[in-house]
Amino acid sequence: MKRKIITTSDGSKTIQILDWDEQYHSKHGAVQEAYHVFIKHGLNCFHNTQVSILEIGFGTGLNALITWIEAENLTLKIKYTGVEAYPVNEEELKALDYCEILNAGIYKNGFEKMHQSTWNQAIPIATNFILEKQQKDFETIDDENKYNLIYFDAFGARVQPHLWTTEMFAKMFKALKASGILVTYAAKGSVRRAMEAVGFVVERLPGPPGKREMLRASKP
Repeated sequence: MKRKIITTSDGSKTIQILDWDEQYHSKHGAVQEAYHVFIKHGLNCFHNTQVSILEIGFGTGLNALITWIEAENLTLKIKYTGVEAYPVNEEELKALDYCEILNAGIYKNGFEKMHQSTWNQAIPIATNFILEKQQKDFETIDDENKYNLIYFDAFGARVQPHLWTTEMFAKMFKALKASGILVTYAAKGSVRRAMEAVGFVVERLPGPPGKREMLRASKP
């Protein structure tokens, strides 16, 4: 599929899939969305010294990068599993230039290591951040009672409706530990109902720029 780099409203960049008219991150602000959804309403809920995270859609690595940065501020140790079927290429990563945009030059080597690291192996990126990238379809995930937090950052239901079903959220519920949470930018009623159908307790929260609401789902 045809892809191009676009600049979003906060000055940060993302990848647009032209055939779908769909972006990896919000056109209203890639970095703003990532921080609002996954850090403010996800990572900041945890005060444990160790947090195990599953990301559905590793993509550009932006969510992993900001999680690493914020984990240092929160003195957290992170074990991060990023699932991605179609990895971003090196030319695209250079064009996105997230370390420069975030004024995080000291993380540049580590961010490059994230993308260059071997798939399906746990790789220490830093003393407080271990990354395992898994190249596979999301539907094949079969983890159980493993994660404290899920970043559900798949492409939207308009273009990939099969990823926003009760079947998929049942897998996410199973993968979470008790009291674990899942956060996503999505807020559709059908998504909320699918989450509730498998046992999640769902909150509607204020959304990032350009979206009125987002969802946070908790496993009792």
